[in-house]
Amino acid sequence: MIDNPHHLATPSAKPRARSFAIGFDGTPGPFNAITDVPGVAVGYATLISGDGPLIVGKGPVRTGVTAILPRPRPELATPVFAGIFSQNGNGEMTGSHIIEETGAFNFPITITNTHSCGVSRDGTLRWMNRVLPAAIDSAWGLPVAAETYDGFLNDINGHHLTSEHVAEALDGAAGGPVEEGSVGGGTGMITFGFKAGSGTASRIVAWQGRTYTVGAFVQSNFGKRHNFTIRGLRAEPELTEPAIREATRAEKGSIIAVIATDAPFLPHQMKRLARRVPLGVALTGGFGYHSSGDIFLAFSTANPAAALGLSGRIASADFIPDTDIDPFFDAVIQTVEESILNALIANDDMTGRDGNFVPALPKAWLEEKFG
Repeated sequence: MIDNPHHLATPSAKPRARSFAIGFDGTPGPFNAITDVPGVAVGYATLISGDGPLIVGKGPVRTGVTAILPRPRPELATPVFAGIFSQNGNGEMTGSHIIEETGAFNFPITITNTHSCGVSRDGTLRWMNRVLPAAIDSAWGLPVAAETYDGFLNDINGHHLTSEHVAEALDGAAGGPVEEGSVGGGTGMITFGFKAGSGTASRIVAWQGRTYTVGAFVQSNFGKRHNFTIRGLRAEPELTEPAIREATRAEKGSIIAVIATDAPFLPHQMKRLARRVPLGVALTGGFGYHSSGDIFLAFSTANPAAALGLSGRIASADFIPDTDIDPFFDAVIQTVEESILNALIANDDMTGRDGNFVPALPKAWLEEKFG
């Protein structure tokens, strides 16, 4: 696994954290991505256009949408057991109430910018009505849509994201290696004063002679530079430069994380996994500040028949006992930490609205510190 090219670079050849010999705990899956969980797929639509002063409705545009399919397309109406956790609720994740109520959800997940969250939610329903109409022919749909704020770089009030872009991300969702950095919903995002966005990682967990996968996907848009930490190394005071150039407004941030696993867990256990996400965020220096919407979702692809819960019969579900859950906690924390660093490292400088500028995390500094 050490020399696996998918661990070192994204499909577009952007470097990932492991290309700098940063030492991580645990064993990653073949792609070191959420798509290592069988049946899970990721797709993007990325919108980048224009430069110069902001003209609302025209740009500059630095945004997009990410789609995560928790099951193969023909099975998207089948729920997955799930749990959510809000570390700091200054944000939005639709569908959260029914997850709290029933411990499950169905349909794809989308992640975008704050002011397009409703578009991505509704776009998901339009797409489901096209590709799997029987799923909502005589039922309602409550898809999960989440957001983080990209208004420092993007014309967020121009509402450039459309249902067609959502469909593009959903239609393009695939397994295998996943692009990272300034793509999809992560296009205009910032972390610790550096360009960030979309990131992913996975871990293999052995239990009683079987192996399971835990994968994470983050839309990373949080944190202050002075707190930034890589594997225990504080970046400041060495990395006060390059700095953000703010022409119009201070940047604001949040983080959305999605955890997927094929391990058989019940809804209360999925909530327990979601509650461990902040520990991975904290390892990088994220402390859940006031303006940060830190909202986390975990789901299991196991037990489809039990999650579907057909009327008139007893539903039976397998599950790993709570007393054996600790290695899966480790995997969540490890994958979230690495996903955030991948989102930062697979990135370049970006200039957006009004000349606002966000630098990439310097690769020369990473080489010096980690090799």
